[in-house]
Parts: sequence; structure tokens; C-alpha cells
Amino acid sequence: MKQLFKKKGLAASLSLLSLLVLGACSSNSDTTDSTAATDTSSTAVETTVQDAVGNEVTIPANPQRIIASYLEDYLVALDVTPVAQWTVGNDSDQAYLQDKLADVPRINYDLPYEDVLSYEPDLLLMDSNSMVEGDKYDQYSKIAPTYVVTNGEDVTWRDRLNDIAKVLHKEEQAEQVETDYDDLVASTKETYADKIEGKSVAVLWVVNNSAFMVAETKSSGQLLYQELGFSVPSLVAEISETATADWSAVSLEKLAELDADYLILVNSDEGADFFNDQVWQNLKAVKDGNLWEFGPESSWLYNGPIAYTKMIEDIQSKLK
Repeated sequence: MKQLFKKKGLAASLSLLSLLVLGACSSNSDTTDSTAATDTSSTAVETTVQDAVGNEVTIPANPQRIIASYLEDYLVALDVTPVAQWTVGNDSDQAYLQDKLADVPRINYDLPYEDVLSYEPDLLLMDSNSMVEGDKYDQYSKIAPTYVVTNGEDVTWRDRLNDIAKVLHKEEQAEQVETDYDDLVASTKETYADKIEGKSVAVLWVVNNSAFMVAETKSSGQLLYQELGFSVPSLVAEISETATADWSAVSLEKLAELDADYLILVNSDEGADFFNDQVWQNLKAVKDGNLWEFGPESSWLYNGPIAYTKMIEDIQSKLK
């Protein structure tokens, strides 16, 4: 999302804001059913699978030209390079993935038909049910086999990784990705136990002079509270009761109640008046020097095994 929130990119930032705040609200779905189980790409054969919206999709044995808008994290984790990558208005990308995707051209997040057709894909992986609403599925499936990945409020990145791995015949690799991740979580908890146990943390995203907070069981909240074991601040617990998306709006007045020991700030609006307010300056974490600030180019706005891994690395860098 490099340069996304500069003034000239305001339209793109508003589009991304809408995507991230509402993105977790798509319908829940079951995981994939495969009619031909395979373990690795070396033994892959053409399979027919049922996707999140109930379509029976015939998957090529070894798809080579995949478009998976907003699912690139999972592809990269499985050593798959898409033929085009997600963008908002060609003005942003998932910067934290660019060490692997720097040479991959961009395609707008809403996948215009003509643009999709121009890449001659042999498989389309769709991030959510909403991407194929109406007659969109029929249109996309005329271009290439179109599979809607499991999605919804209660679906985790692990669910999505395993669903994609099953489609691409990379189940063993997905298992290794999870094992490596779990080892990283365990070693982090052990190494930094004295700085995690009994300490509370909150994650705040500031964009367009407005603040959004991560809920207790969503996105990085799930990592911080369920996996690493940080304590949940009372304000986060309150917001989580009604949260339906990864990020929930929080007013400056309400933010005054935040008593977190650590505060993770994803700053997409460095010049915001927000930061000059006494409420902000009097927050416990800010006054104590425990404000951990990251830019919009970091992985904190995203989901996936690579995003979560980089979040843990960010946390380690602040706890040292």
C-alpha cells in the first residue's frame, strides 16, 4: 500500500478503508470437498471441488496462471506466484509481499472482466462470496475455472490456507507453513514471557483523521490475545462485543478509556489532527513510551500466514 494514504491517493485510501472495514462481513461458508484427494503437485490430477458458494469447479492438474485478488499472501506462502496481483486503483499494493511479487503486474481489486481476460488465467480464486454476486460468477467462469475460497466472519487464515492448498494440491506444504508459524509463536511467548504476561495491548489504525480498533478475536487481535497471550484491555473487550469486521470505528472520546500497556499504531495519516489532541497524548501507552508505530506498508492491515509472521517479527523488534 505504498503511498496509498498521501493526498493524491485519497480515493484509493477510501476504497481500501471500505474493503478492510467491511471485508470480514461476507457470508460464512463450509470448507472444500474434493472428489479426488492428492497430496502434492507432483501427483496432481484434474479434480472437481465444491467451493464456498456451492459451485462444482473443475480445477486443472497444475494451474500456471492464477489470479487470486487479495489472496496473494496464501499463494506466496505456498510458493505460488500469481500472474497478476491485487491493487486499489493501481495506486497501491501489499507492500510486505513485494520481495516476492515486485515483478508481478497489478489488477484492480474488483477484477474487471476485460483485465482478467487479458492475463489469460487458467484459474481464478475469489476472496469472497460478494465477488461473484449476480451474474459475475457466470462471466468469470467463461474466462477460467472460478473457485470461491472459504470466507466469512468466523473463518481464520488457517482455514483459507488449507482450502487454497487443497485446490492447488499443496496440503503438505500448508501443513509445514502452519508448523513453522506455531513454532514462531511458541518461541516468542517463551523468549518474551516477562514482557507479555500480564501486559495488555491494543491495535489502532488511523486513516483520514479517524481511528479504527482491532477486535479481540479478529485479524491481529486473534494473534495478540489468543496466540501470544497479551491481556485484553476493557475498551477492546467492549468493542469486540458488537464487532462484525476486523476493524471497528472508535471515537476520540471513547479512546480516552483505553488503558493498554502497549499501543500498536498503524499510521496511515501522519499529519492527522488526531495526534495533537490531549486525549491521544494522555493515553497510558503514549505517555509511558510504549507506542509501537508502523506504516500502512506493513502487514498489520492484512491477513494470512506471511502477514501474521511479519506482525510477530514486528512485536519481537519492539520487545527487545
